[in-house]
Amino acid sequence: MIYKKLSRRSFITMSALSTVFFALDWKKISAYAASMGPKKDYPTVIIGAGLGGLCCGAYLAKQNIPVTVVEQYSSPGGYATAFDRAGGKFTFEVSLHGMAARNNAAARILTDLGILERLELVQLPEIYRLDTPDLKITIPQGDPEAYIRLLTKHFPAEEGGIRDFVHEVVGIAEEADRLYRKGKFSKVLFAVQYPKMFKAHNKTLAELINKHIKDPALQTILASLWDFHGLPPSKVSALYYGVATGDSLKNGTYYIKLRSRDLSYGLTKLIESFGGQIIYETLVEKILVKNGAVEGVVLRGGKALPARAVVSNANALTTLKEMVPQEAMPPDYLKPLAGYRPSLSTFIVWLGLSKEVKGKIDGSGFQIASGRGPEADYQSCLKGEVEKIPFRVSVYDNIFDGYSKLGTSTLRIFCLTGYGPWRQFETDYRAGRKNAYHREKARWTNILIRRAEEKVVPGLSSIVDVKEAATPLTNWRFTQNVEGAIYGFEQSMDNAYIDRIDNRTPIKGLYLASAWSYPGGGFSSVLLGGQMTFRKMMADWGG
Repeated sequence: MIYKKLSRRSFITMSALSTVFFALDWKKISAYAASMGPKKDYPTVIIGAGLGGLCCGAYLAKQNIPVTVVEQYSSPGGYATAFDRAGGKFTFEVSLHGMAARNNAAARILTDLGILERLELVQLPEIYRLDTPDLKITIPQGDPEAYIRLLTKHFPAEEGGIRDFVHEVVGIAEEADRLYRKGKFSKVLFAVQYPKMFKAHNKTLAELINKHIKDPALQTILASLWDFHGLPPSKVSALYYGVATGDSLKNGTYYIKLRSRDLSYGLTKLIESFGGQIIYETLVEKILVKNGAVEGVVLRGGKALPARAVVSNANALTTLKEMVPQEAMPPDYLKPLAGYRPSLSTFIVWLGLSKEVKGKIDGSGFQIASGRGPEADYQSCLKGEVEKIPFRVSVYDNIFDGYSKLGTSTLRIFCLTGYGPWRQFETDYRAGRKNAYHREKARWTNILIRRAEEKVVPGLSSIVDVKEAATPLTNWRFTQNVEGAIYGFEQSMDNAYIDRIDNRTPIKGLYLASAWSYPGGGFSSVLLGGQMTFRKMMADWGG
């Protein structure tokens, strides 16, 4: 199908770009630090131990700024974590299949913090394997030209458009990385210095694809990573999609060995090594504000923690509309928030298998598409049509030897879902009445296992030893994210990447550092957001 052009606001100003793009200039950071005075006078509370908050906290702690992280759950990481079942027989990864972590901002951030050298990154066998009713293809790692040849083999009439599209998204990613590394730009020359970013910044992915490709089937393939952003091509930003996809095509994708929680624990240990503390199983209820500036936070139970700065890694809606006194918030700041929607959530099934599948199945990541196109698939996600929803299967044992214990395997089935289908269970769920909820959860689980058995792992249902599942309500319980959102706010054209809600708020000393703020959701993005928040804090204190 040919995607229809959507109407929206016309142009992002260059001044907006200037507020969000800058590298971490250590000379400036040192100058800011030197002018601040005693660091003990800058106690900072970070609400939530997700990656954005931990990254910001790690940078602050390295500057010897007193950092206290308050986390409502019993372990750090948010979605970047893992959990054990069957007495440790299986350790399930919560969210990560792969991330871009080489030659990009995320890699430089982790290098800055001394974390990357302590992690073992394993390159995935492929970016992913796409299975449609008409075609099965494997997207190669770190080789855009191989990807072009692959698509041209199946769509020879579109060779020129394929090459132009791939070069454009890779070029967008290269320009974004160059802009990040350079840290400054000329507003007058931006369109010349960063032409691909400039041309993509006010286009949807659908518009970018339509510019190069006419074949509907090929359009669907090129848009197949839409679910990693939570919106279909007609709604997701071409710039946002291009940065992430181009980075993966050029630099490849990696898994964190042994699990993503190694990254989360690495950040918490860094904070603690510089004297910071992490308080678990504690909820922040209020942010104290006086004369337009933060004074601290109040924990459940009434204890107050004084702070000169508060960084919220919690969801932005709760932070800005419930934790902060509403009389302290400018009405014109809160008004746009009413138009921002929480992103889609997820339904995930984790399976511990009684047999080894390594060597019997090729590939580690499978996307099973319906063949109806992303727009129809997105509607099915919103409605909870689990028989139709596209889904992904992660075969972790094909990433590295020893992922699972000898004689077993670990599998994850993932799909997006709107909150609507689960809203009916919300009141009873929160009250502990879960019988109807559990029946629906089991129905979804069994359907996805059956579909994965048909498409990826023959005989799957007969070798399931342990199974666990999570719904949007599960996501809410563990993260307190509104509607179990996994990307924070919906990454729509008016609230994505360079247009994302700013990490600095109108209240002096109150900052955001999560998927809900700049630049958006995903491991790499929230790490970048945490670094950007740190930079803004240092500029505010010492600039």
